[in-house]
Amino acid sequence: MRRLLIAVVVLAVLVFGWMRLLRTTAFYRDRRPTRLGTAVNRFGGWLAGAGVPPSWMCLLEVRGRHSGRTRSTVLVVATHAGERYLVSMLGENVEWVKNVRAAGGEAVIRHGRRQPVRLEEVPVEDRAPILRAYFHRAPGARPHMEANLESSVSDFERIAAVHPAFRIVEGR
Repeated sequence: MRRLLIAVVVLAVLVFGWMRLLRTTAFYRDRRPTRLGTAVNRFGGWLAGAGVPPSWMCLLEVRGRHSGRTRSTVLVVATHAGERYLVSMLGENVEWVKNVRAAGGEAVIRHGRRQPVRLEEVPVEDRAPILRAYFHRAPGARPHMEANLESSVSDFERIAAVHPAFRIVEGR
């Protein structure tokens, strides 16, 4: 069992290191994941759901608004002022955001164990510092957000309306 865990961690480090070397267009085009992006996201979701480090990755499970079936997405958890947040790097028009809104914020976050949560959407005027924290935590999101590492909070205020953020409230 220990050898398997070590092998999975080594494989994860190799895959995520390889991802950083590839251009972003290999994973997302037109704000949609490519086949490679989908495969890598599934693998990352499996790792996050199993509780493999890093701790800031999680698997979000939410009821689909049309099918009613559970839909899962691997996401990065940003921390700001002692609170945890989920941010949509691709903007408003992504399935997990639409499903969370339709489900009234009821969801489950997995990182080794299942944790029922309620996701509360953050008002646009309060999003800028959260987006900045997310931007620093999630290097894969940087090509999708019109900012850079030196951007101030006021620069993130310009893009706050485009990127929804949800505060994670434990329990339901």
